[in-house]
Amino acid sequence: MAGFLSNLRNVMIVSLLLAIVVMVGFGIHSPGGFDVIFLTASLRWAHVLSGVLWIGLLYYFNFVQIRVMPDIPADLKPAVSKYIAPEALFWFRYAALFTVVFGLALAWLRGYIVQAMSFGFASLGPAGYALGFDKANAQFIFIGVGMWLGLIMFFNVWHMIWPAQKIALGIREGFTPEQKAAAAKKAMIFSRINTLLSLPMLASMAMYQTIFG
Repeated sequence: MAGFLSNLRNVMIVSLLLAIVVMVGFGIHSPGGFDVIFLTASLRWAHVLSGVLWIGLLYYFNFVQIRVMPDIPADLKPAVSKYIAPEALFWFRYAALFTVVFGLALAWLRGYIVQAMSFGFASLGPAGYALGFDKANAQFIFIGVGMWLGLIMFFNVWHMIWPAQKIALGIREGFTPEQKAAAAKKAMIFSRINTLLSLPMLASMAMYQTIFG
């Protein structure tokens, strides 16, 4: 057992197989079988899984790595910057990508992607844009806020944090220590922006599912 648990790949393969067994069980016992509702549930599972990994790593960077790095002895910092941080950033940015892809696919499958992205105005017709927020459907406003916050955070990951981290960590070469320090500060600022946006984004997503279904 210890040998099995020491191999992350094997653990995740077995975990995935167990998840598939559970999901197939839901499909068998679902009133509609393996229908569009089952597909929607499967997409939500994938969306939540990716989101847990993304936000979990965001909180790791902000609650642990960024906060503790100044206290790490100088001779030990390369272990973090050359090995731990690049690996964490790989999973971080692709978890963000898949969270957005699965989330948009879920919104499209449920038929509210246009209404959510327009905060409900699209459902009012051409004249609806002049009626104001009070006339828009509240549920589309709430889920739209969550989706737009998620998209902003995704943009920050790929176009602000990751390019800056490549410079700060030396993945891109040819930069001075001053430029690396400035890039590290930029990555930290946008990481903190994403941390700031994460709680309202999660509130919008999680409460929407419970209150509006």
